[in-house]
Amino acid sequence: MGGDQRTVVEILLADHPFEGFLDPIRRRAAEFGAAHPGYEVRISTYRYWTGRDEFIRILDQGRVPALVDVFFTETQRARDAVAAAGGPLFTPVERAVAGRQEILGEPVVLDDFVETARRYYSYDGELVSLPFSVSTGLLYANMTMLREAGITEVPQDWEGLEAACRVVLSGSASQGASHGVAWAIDGWFFQHYAAQQGGLLVDHANGRAGRAQTVDLASEELLAWITWWQRLHKEGQYLHTGVAQDWAGTFDAFIEGRVPFLLNSSVMAERLVAAGTEAGIEVVTDRLPRNGAVPYSGDVLGGDSLWLAAGLSPEVEDGALAFLQYLLNPENAAVWHKSSRFIPVTHGSHRLLEAEGWFAEKPHHLTAPRQLAASDGSAAATGALVGELAGMHADLVQAMTDVLEQGADPARRFAQATVAAQRRLDDYNTETAKRWAAR
Repeated sequence: MGGDQRTVVEILLADHPFEGFLDPIRRRAAEFGAAHPGYEVRISTYRYWTGRDEFIRILDQGRVPALVDVFFTETQRARDAVAAAGGPLFTPVERAVAGRQEILGEPVVLDDFVETARRYYSYDGELVSLPFSVSTGLLYANMTMLREAGITEVPQDWEGLEAACRVVLSGSASQGASHGVAWAIDGWFFQHYAAQQGGLLVDHANGRAGRAQTVDLASEELLAWITWWQRLHKEGQYLHTGVAQDWAGTFDAFIEGRVPFLLNSSVMAERLVAAGTEAGIEVVTDRLPRNGAVPYSGDVLGGDSLWLAAGLSPEVEDGALAFLQYLLNPENAAVWHKSSRFIPVTHGSHRLLEAEGWFAEKPHHLTAPRQLAASDGSAAATGALVGELAGMHADLVQAMTDVLEQGADPARRFAQATVAAQRRLDDYNTETAKRWAAR
């Protein structure tokens, strides 16, 4: 309680490097306090992409605010976090809601989340944290350039993309394009292409049926993607900027007309379409190209979710849970989509946006939810739940850089990456067991 006898609900959010990114959430916090005079929501932040070590230190201290924003790669770490007083640092949100239909008058939205997001953040059928900012990878196409080359449809699979790149790059049709396609060397895309082909990164059903113990970064599915990527590079179709995780450089290459195709996050759809319009080109979105030789399973998500601290007083816990419902009710989830460009995370917000004509005006925002909705719900498509996932991403990035820049053999190099990732996971699991034994 503060001096005015209000119950304080503290929330730690990840602040993205976009101007005013968290302003809508600060407004929601003020609105919630006005509607619930007995409560005050206080927001603090940590750096999103560059603050992983800072975030891990926060978890390791065993003391957190009532609500914590957790990046998807750290989901297992949050599940394993131990409170300073012993026991789990977080409690599953669905368990805390305990079947209630409303909390402090705020309607509960747990059953309204889009299925892919609910599956990712659930364990044993229980929703552990609330999906907040959800994204997926997309294919962006310069339709102005494609039509000049006689291409009227965006390719749907690897073979079609490769053929389209060849056509654009042939003769006068290239219009100055130096390569066919670009994307950042990032671990997230490896996850996408394992998932699409039904491949698992780790054992125990991708960590969904038990703690992940064994890593495989050289699976048949991943090597299919890697060797195709390597061939595109050798043939001059894939643009390697020379910088790992070069999201900005590949964005610029696409807008500047150096490539007709780009793989990037769905969050960038609005920025890419707007930048294209300014550059005099029509940018359209489509689903990530797939391996047409195998059945499609689904694409993974990115983003973050909101976790509820364990051991809160009943007043603080109910305030935190009520704020979550308010933050993600249909109206507010729709507003968050419009400002952040993450996908509408609830069915209610999607219906509201559709009724407003938002998707008719901005069809590029429909591609991501449709892609995620096409998932077959398998463990592969849901995505890996594993400790040190961010570290595995780093191993994948370094291995692919060696393949592209040094001509390393993919099978051998990714077998080495598997050894490194296995060591990371073994160390993580050992340290986790020690931490729990000590508490």
